[in-house]
Amino acid sequence: MHAYAANVYTTVVEELMKGKQRKFIAVEQEFFRLWWDAVATDTHKQQVHQLLQEGRLEFVIGGQVMHDEAVTLIDDQILQLTEGHGFLYETFGIRPQFSWHVDPFGASATTPTLFALSGFDAHLISRIDYDLKANMQKNKKLQFVWQGSPSLSERQEIFTHVMDQYSYCTPSQIPFSNRSGFYWNGIAAFPDPPKDGVYPNMSLPVTDTNIHLYAQTMVANIKERAAWFRTSDVLWPWGCDKQFFNASVQYSNMDLLLDYVNKHSDEFGVTVQYATVGDYFQAVYSRNLTWEVRDSQDFLPYSTEPFQAWTGFYTSRSTLKGIARRASSLLYAGESFFTQYVLKHPAGSICKCRALKQLQSLRWAVSEVQHHDGITGTESPKVKDMYMNNLMYGMFNVKKLMASIIFDMNNAKKNGEVYSSVYNIDSGIPGATDVHQYVVVYNPLAWNITTFVTISVSHLAMGVYDELGHPVPAQVQSSVESHSTYDLYILVAISGLSYRKYSVKPLNGKQSAFIGKSVKYKRKDITRADQQSRRLFPVVNNCYQVLFDQNTNLMHSITERETNQTIQLTQEFLEYHVNGDVMKGPISDNYLFAPNASAVSISKAVGLELVSGNLITEIRQYFYSNVTTQDYIYAVYTRIYTVPEGYDGKLLCHRIEQEYSVGPLELNREAVLRTSTNLNTRQLLYTDNNGYQIQKRPFKAYVNNTVARNYYPMVQTAYIEDDTMRLMLLTERAHGVSSQGNGQVEVMLHRRLWNNLQWDLNYNLTLNDSSVVRPVIWLILGTKSVTNILYRTSGLALEHRPVVMFGALSDKPKVPGQLQQNSVSSPVTVPPNLHLQTLSIPGWRYSSNHAEQVHSIRMGKQKQGDADFSRVLLRIRHLYEVGEDPVLSQPVMVNLKSLLKGLGSVVLVEERSLTGIWDVNALKRWKWKTVQYPSKGFSNSTETSEYCIVTVHPKEIRTFFLYFQGQ
Repeated sequence: MHAYAANVYTTVVEELMKGKQRKFIAVEQEFFRLWWDAVATDTHKQQVHQLLQEGRLEFVIGGQVMHDEAVTLIDDQILQLTEGHGFLYETFGIRPQFSWHVDPFGASATTPTLFALSGFDAHLISRIDYDLKANMQKNKKLQFVWQGSPSLSERQEIFTHVMDQYSYCTPSQIPFSNRSGFYWNGIAAFPDPPKDGVYPNMSLPVTDTNIHLYAQTMVANIKERAAWFRTSDVLWPWGCDKQFFNASVQYSNMDLLLDYVNKHSDEFGVTVQYATVGDYFQAVYSRNLTWEVRDSQDFLPYSTEPFQAWTGFYTSRSTLKGIARRASSLLYAGESFFTQYVLKHPAGSICKCRALKQLQSLRWAVSEVQHHDGITGTESPKVKDMYMNNLMYGMFNVKKLMASIIFDMNNAKKNGEVYSSVYNIDSGIPGATDVHQYVVVYNPLAWNITTFVTISVSHLAMGVYDELGHPVPAQVQSSVESHSTYDLYILVAISGLSYRKYSVKPLNGKQSAFIGKSVKYKRKDITRADQQSRRLFPVVNNCYQVLFDQNTNLMHSITERETNQTIQLTQEFLEYHVNGDVMKGPISDNYLFAPNASAVSISKAVGLELVSGNLITEIRQYFYSNVTTQDYIYAVYTRIYTVPEGYDGKLLCHRIEQEYSVGPLELNREAVLRTSTNLNTRQLLYTDNNGYQIQKRPFKAYVNNTVARNYYPMVQTAYIEDDTMRLMLLTERAHGVSSQGNGQVEVMLHRRLWNNLQWDLNYNLTLNDSSVVRPVIWLILGTKSVTNILYRTSGLALEHRPVVMFGALSDKPKVPGQLQQNSVSSPVTVPPNLHLQTLSIPGWRYSSNHAEQVHSIRMGKQKQGDADFSRVLLRIRHLYEVGEDPVLSQPVMVNLKSLLKGLGSVVLVEERSLTGIWDVNALKRWKWKTVQYPSKGFSNSTETSEYCIVTVHPKEIRTFFLYFQGQ
């Protein structure tokens, strides 16, 4: 901000005012908003309004950041877009209509759908495989109409432009100078500008003696590019990373050059003008050509040359990836919790403006970490620390808000009880025994859930009771983490968007919770295991029988009990060894994965401990480099659950939960967990795009770097299958995933790297990550039809695990029956094929009526002061594709009034575009002519019905503003 971004906005705005022909595009709102709030003068602000009206300053994309496409979750992409769009619409009444997604490392098929749903008319990308780009370029196929979603197909298609081989930077080679050309301001210097104003690598100024040479160079490049596109309009990007911090020297030189080319246009055969992306797309659109259609195939993974596969960042900084997702999930819970509080407790004592600020701190932190150098793990350690600090601060604020809401609602002395405190600590319940300890558990999903929550306790003999004083099924066992505490698992059954309170008490002597008994098995040397005399022991629940081999202490097979199908299944940790010396060959770094050879098994010996109880069986495996080593770097904790009668245990029973402990690794090691089965998968893998849709990933052989080029991002889901059975993996953070052999799936869990590439050293991008990571993966095994029903809801249940808070009651309740369940909420429940994706109070003050909003901005009458608490933002997403399941793939009718009747009476519903800034009935996107649909017109997105009844079709995401009675 200090060294670069503020200077861009200040100087660009000033320079645009000096020449009517000058234009500029800007993307990321985070920097712009920081400038607008803290740096811009009143004059600057008036000038920005004027430039936007004249179309000379154009905001493209308009999210908080330019988000990564490979490892981000769709919810978080939508959040960061909504956050930026809300600011732009509230402040300027403008709605971005084009994208400029030039820097993410590979392109997902979710993005074109999101941008279409946001009202964009065209999409622009750049980083796709080098060999594919060369081929498309040669055949003039860099532009097409992309149908990113197979189910939404032509309804949400978008014209897409792929930049040519020069990508988004101005080609800087100029034959008449050894300095770069067209970068007259040089390159920004950090952290402080140079005292003498001389920056590194400033281009030669344009003079009478070199202007003809400059013009020739520019025109030659324009003509080279023109040959790769179908129209005679050429987009020539001027700028690059860290440019335009001194816009005066930039524009004054370019003005001379453009004038010169246009004066000699007969000689050059080219005319040039300053343009925005919108100008370019308008020119191409008006040519009225017919375009080819691309289906829902994405552009992942991404390679820049034969040994540069950008597949390392799918796993880099796994801890940051995990925290970013926990933060996103906490935000999701906090938003609906606060929304319910505002609607149902209008007289509550919590200051709503302060509460909104607490939520906004987490909205900002989750939005900014979606940046393509954020959650990707491709930033320097101090920038990573900034992301982490902002996430932790936002999470602290939202936990504090949720605790204060519970405190406020339960402090109304109606039950003769007083909460002495509600606190939110991750270390468990404090040791005091004279106070009643309460665990408050909130279910943020709009379905009934039955699951276990785990808390740390200091006694083995514990009792857990519900609001009516009835005992609740629970199990206590030795903790994996610590020798001084125990893990208490509580079985919770909670309706949608509701919370329950459980009291937890140490009992003297007698107990109500089951106790998990531990048996430790001798460490086994797996290299010497006797293959002939297998000794297998079973671990069983209602859905699975898992067999372990006592000769090796490894998993042997899993039987799915309903169909009695057994698959052989073994798991091992391996490491890819990578090179850190650029003189010796390709290197791995934060971005790239370049293994020297096949992965190497890391352990010769495995220790096993079995902890079994009536509810949970946990198998703890420890992997050692040999039989005598003291310490392990790798461990797996596998848990299977037995659900007592009277509880809906379908999801719980069908998941095999695995938690891994990996690290600290040695240098230049990349750690994978490989699961090998006897499924005949033909090496075909399936992985998700951003938790939204599934991509088919056939194994591809390449001349070079085949291992790394067959790695794909898994954001939430990956699976392998044969003709009858499917093995699914669900995850709570992004990982790289691959199938390097028939029946295999391997997940990269952790990386620790160091190399001497000068560029990496300059930016401290060497990923010497000595941490221990603790990712969780749920395995689901079953027939395709069974897993189809389970995996969408299970993936969301893993993403949005219940939020656990702790409270202490100083008075014993007079009557155990007085505590009511759900004092915050009446349950909100959607069918299992829908997901309540957003329920929040955004707080934007803009008018839903566009003419009114634009008028009030022009007149300088924007609403100032407090946020708007009366408008509720609701999104509903259909989880299934057309034809995926005979029942769940059907359209669903939803009556919004009755869905939300527990929150109050809905008096008005407005259907909006994805980010809320368009009325869908007014949104008319450009319709590009395609081979499929030669007639051209405007595409209208959805049909909205009267009376609050909506039909949600497969894969749709529908966005509404709701207003409630009395708000």
